Amino acid sequence: MKTVRSHGVLGLYRGLSSLLYGSIPKAAVRFGTFEFLSNHMRDAQGRLDSTRGLLCGLGAGVAEAVVVVCPMETIKVKFIHDQTSASPKYRGFFHGVREIVREQGLKGTYQGLTATVLKQGSNQAIRFFVMTSLRNWYRGDNPNKPMNPLITGVFGAIAGAASVFGNTPLDILRKEGLKAFYKGTVPRLGRVCLDVAIVFIIYDEVVKLLNKVWKTD
Repeated sequence: MKTVRSHGVLGLYRGLSSLLYGSIPKAAVRFGTFEFLSNHMRDAQGRLDSTRGLLCGLGAGVAEAVVVVCPMETIKVKFIHDQTSASPKYRGFFHGVREIVREQGLKGTYQGLTATVLKQGSNQAIRFFVMTSLRNWYRGDNPNKPMNPLITGVFGAIAGAASVFGNTPLDILRKEGLKAFYKGTVPRLGRVCLDVAIVFIIYDEVVKLLNKVWKTD
């Protein structure tokens, strides 16, 4: 409410361009890496067990952290700070990136890499572990059993919630006892559960479509 009063509804979308530019490659790297790894770890029936799902998710999370998330998050934060300053100097996304690289070099886009790798790696490890476990439970003895988008969404929301409780401490460090590690959990649950549910639904439906028009082994 304070943001809307001060900056209008558009104020809720500050930093949106950098987020949009990062979302597509992030999803591509995440699911591309997961599929590449999982294709080498499935059994003869095409099943991926939960432990291997966790390892594939960890690899996907580390890959997206290094290739996309860390530089994009660093740029996004710098943009937000710039836009809230008295005299913003970045005229747009590409201009801002050029200025950051010119002033600070490529290392200026890789601040906080270790923390980002820990966060994204644990995030995706938990999500894909839960998602793989739920899918295996739902499909039973038939690994090719089709999944309804609604079921995928519910499973995705559960996976998102698990990742919130599983890695929130990596976001926060305070000398206020154990509860301090979970500050902001409720609003994060609202965002992440919906986010992960939508992403898994879209991914599964796109894969189904591609399998119809571009059959592979």
